[in-house]
Formats: sequence, C-alpha cells, structure tokens
Amino acid sequence: MHVTLHPHPSSAAGPIRALHVEIARDGLRLWLRYMAEGDPGGVAWPAAAAPGRGDALWEHTCFEAFVSTDDGYREFNLSPSGQWASYGFSGYRTDMAEAAEVAVVEGLDGGDDYVTLEATIELPAGARRLGLSAVIAATDGTRTYWALAHPSDKPDFHHPDSFVLDLP
Repeated sequence: MHVTLHPHPSSAAGPIRALHVEIARDGLRLWLRYMAEGDPGGVAWPAAAAPGRGDALWEHTCFEAFVSTDDGYREFNLSPSGQWASYGFSGYRTDMAEAAEVAVVEGLDGGDDYVTLEATIELPAGARRLGLSAVIAATDGTRTYWALAHPSDKPDFHHPDSFVLDLP
C-alpha cells in the first residue's frame, strides 16, 4: 500500500514538498518506508544515536505511526537518529505509558532531492486502524506537521479521526 501525507494547513512552507509512505504487513509486523521529497539539506536531522528506545523524539524531525487497538492506541516515534519509542494510551492522550511493542529503524537513505527512512514496528494485539504522521524541523527553526488527515485546527496526531487507514 502507498499513501500520501499532507501538511497541516497552519504549517508554514518548509524544505519538504511531498511525503509518501509505503506500508506492508507480515503478521504482527508492519514495515513502513517514509519518503520525503524536496530539499533534505534544509531539514534539521537529529544526530545519529545508538539504536534503541529514546524519549521526546517528536521534539525533533521524527516519523510516527499511531495504531488503534481494542484497549486504546499505541504511538510509535521513529527517529532518523536510529532511536524509536512506543507508548500506550487507554484513550485520547490518557494514561500514557511505555508500550511493550518494539521497533527497528533502518536509518536514512536518499539523494539530492529526497530522503527515505525505513522502520518495522511490532503491532499490538487487536490492532485495527492506522494513522501516519511526521514532524519536519527545518534548519531555520520552523516546523511542518504532516499526516494522513488533520481533523482539528491545530496539528494533533492523537485525534481519533486521524486513524484513517484499515491495517492491511
């Protein structure tokens, strides 16, 4: 499956002009390939870090996946640094806790006018719907917020109406 993310209407223009995601599922594993087109040199990329869990990854350039479940939803942060995070919520921004599901971030690849990031996430039991998003921080300090859907007047990837895809 191939989908396109859209910038939030309140976002200023940034170095990325298009953002696409390829998705494939293998049982309880979901493979994601984010492709950002534009000027990768204008993006503030986080420094490389040891692979593994990290916190506050969304405060920098970060690719994200949200998965609704029978008991709430999971948030996955996939950083170009190589770090990742997974959090569980029982409801809209309620009862945030580190989730058991893990991710593997393959890192960045690309060229003069695009960059890709591949990751695989563990799907939780009862996974149903998917929301995909990204925060792109520019070198000039501006940020753009990308998602499949923007149901509110401010960027809010946790909004229940952001989970728009049935999992493949």
